[in-house]
Amino acid sequence: MTRHIRHAGLFCALLLVALLLNAARVQVVQAPAYDGHPANRRPEIARYEGPRGDILVGGRPVTGSQDTREHLRYERTYADGPVYAPVTGFASQLYGTTLLEHTEDGVLSGSHPMLAPFPLWNDFTRARNAGGDVVTTLAPAAQRAAYRGLAGRKGAVAALEPSTGRILALVSAPSYDPQPLSGNGATAARAWKRLNADRDRPMLNRAVRQTYPPGSTFKIVTLAAALDAGLVTDLDEPTDSPDPYRLPSTRTRLSNDSKGCADASVREAFVFSCNTVFAQLGVEVGVPGMTAAARAFGFNDTALRIPFAVARSTFDTSLDQAQLALSSIGQYNTRATPLQMAMVAAAVANGGQMREPYLVERTTRPGGSTLATAGSRAIRQAMSPATAARLRGLMRGVVKSGTGRNAAIRGAKVGGKTGTAQHGIGNSGTPYAWFVSWAQGDRDLQPRVAVAVVVEDADANRGDISGGGDAAPIARAVMEAALKSRDRLPGS
Repeated sequence: MTRHIRHAGLFCALLLVALLLNAARVQVVQAPAYDGHPANRRPEIARYEGPRGDILVGGRPVTGSQDTREHLRYERTYADGPVYAPVTGFASQLYGTTLLEHTEDGVLSGSHPMLAPFPLWNDFTRARNAGGDVVTTLAPAAQRAAYRGLAGRKGAVAALEPSTGRILALVSAPSYDPQPLSGNGATAARAWKRLNADRDRPMLNRAVRQTYPPGSTFKIVTLAAALDAGLVTDLDEPTDSPDPYRLPSTRTRLSNDSKGCADASVREAFVFSCNTVFAQLGVEVGVPGMTAAARAFGFNDTALRIPFAVARSTFDTSLDQAQLALSSIGQYNTRATPLQMAMVAAAVANGGQMREPYLVERTTRPGGSTLATAGSRAIRQAMSPATAARLRGLMRGVVKSGTGRNAAIRGAKVGGKTGTAQHGIGNSGTPYAWFVSWAQGDRDLQPRVAVAVVVEDADANRGDISGGGDAAPIARAVMEAALKSRDRLPGS
């Protein structure tokens, strides 16, 4: 009898060992295959079983989580969704994540390794940590001013703090409300279909993902190249430039919208935006010089992230002389995002030094303690400090007595540059209205804000469209909001 009991016990022990080995095989060896299997909903259920962390603007959350009491329990909610959609993006149970919701998903969802006090224990128990928060650099007043300024229009606004690179406003219009996309039912599917069918493309982030011909705002780059190269020493000396200007080796004649551009000085040409003077100046700088200057300002950079990716702004490096002339006035293949042109204005305002733009000030743990912080970082010297100082003076002249008068702010120093960019077959499209600028309050030691505005469908007759008339008032409102705001940015 004892022998039979011993055999039975041994057999049970073998069964137990086999069971443990099989459990280990399933839990360890085959776990990745099971986790990735389309029929396995456990990771998805676990992902939404707790509230998501929040994205904060000015210390206030602009996101939230709603308990639906379904299998995918918590859905994302948004406060002022259309205002902040170009920053937050969306977090959808059906369609995934975009923008900050995507790049900071590890923190917001609680899956970031630094949020786990005992990572190995969490791997064993499959526990999920509470999500952390993402604190942005946005200035609420500037963001709202940009959103109101573009109401009913198509375009974008980007605003930076020149001395640090903090992004103060990032707006794209038309915008959309990310809230209906959050769930996994028919409402989300209908919203997705409607938004993707909209010809105005509201989910396109025009501030960072759309490039435009920058038009005359690019003349800042051209003049910086000429000044640094020593081709211009006296801003008030006549330039011996004809009006119209015949593009090299062609019969094409380039004219001006302004009068009095023939033989104009560089100062006059900048203030009244003479195409002929700057086309000739770009040819004198040459392809290598213009290419180097454009690259110094950030053109042709494929690695810019804020932290989500920014479309590459381009300056063609294989040009003949006629193409170079057009490229030097922001036409031909020259293209830029609004954020890129805000970086150009910020570099002028910051003594020629370009700071890396960034949108996330810091991330925090659920209890509020800091997980990681961002910092201001200089990425390149776009021009010499002396050249930047001369450009600041010229940009102030544009606002005082030139095409940018609509950007003037009482009691503040404001510099700007207008632009009207042609596009379409035979330049048949409605021109884009540009304005780039910076502003310094009367009590500030240095400029506090740099702004770029582009309006795609300016509400005016084609001949009346201009950056000064359509885009400058929007830039002024954003700059005023930034200067008047007493909200201290995180870390400032």
